[in-house]
Amino acid sequence: MILTKQMYSHVSKKYICSLLGKSRQALYDNLHRKEERQMEDIVVLNLVKEIRKNHKYMGTEKLLLKIKPDLKLHNIKIGRDALYQLLGEHGMLVRQSKFKPRTTNSNHAYYRYNNIAEKIKVVNACQLWVSDITYIRTEKGFVYLSLITDCYSHKIVGWGLRADLTSKGVLSALDMALLANTKIKDLTHHSDRGIQYCSNDYVKALEDNNIAISMTQNGDPYENALAERVNGILLIITYFVEKYKYSVLM
Repeated sequence: MILTKQMYSHVSKKYICSLLGKSRQALYDNLHRKEERQMEDIVVLNLVKEIRKNHKYMGTEKLLLKIKPDLKLHNIKIGRDALYQLLGEHGMLVRQSKFKPRTTNSNHAYYRYNNIAEKIKVVNACQLWVSDITYIRTEKGFVYLSLITDCYSHKIVGWGLRADLTSKGVLSALDMALLANTKIKDLTHHSDRGIQYCSNDYVKALEDNNIAISMTQNGDPYENALAERVNGILLIITYFVEKYKYSVLM
């Protein structure tokens, strides 16, 4: 049987409590806690509004630190996640910037090589290496991670971490890969058409080691799918590292 609003007005609270297996005191205690929680939410929201008058874009964690002394005076306890949810319910979250660094610049005068990797049937390690650059957000800004991945084993054979997007990062990754794999034969290096990979220094390093050069043609990520997938995984990892402050050894 479903109780309508009209029917409910003629049913005693004692009867309802008996159906739920609760005492009337438990019902009143629950209502009291809800009212108390609502009043606490109003206090928290007002404190946030006061801070936002001068700091419109302050994030949740900083807001919590700012209002903690006042919350203590009101004997209110609220955590970061609860505050985030409360602000979200009232449309008071700061919208995150959609800016992300651009790691590929194909608008340059260097020679662009054809995509020969798509014709290679990979059956061994050190047959095809794929390279790409991804960004990592840190507290001091962005840093750029250059990676070389072996297409057969999916192992990262070389990496370079820099605070800039010069060719030094990709050269560091290549040097590491070559030092770890001294006996290479019939190896192809595949990358996008970014200026770092087309630069004279990088092309010369590949040619000096008799490595064939392959590049994407249309900027399609599927042409360099493995490198893009590895970078995507790394971005997810670094997001959670930054969000939850886990320590990572690289």
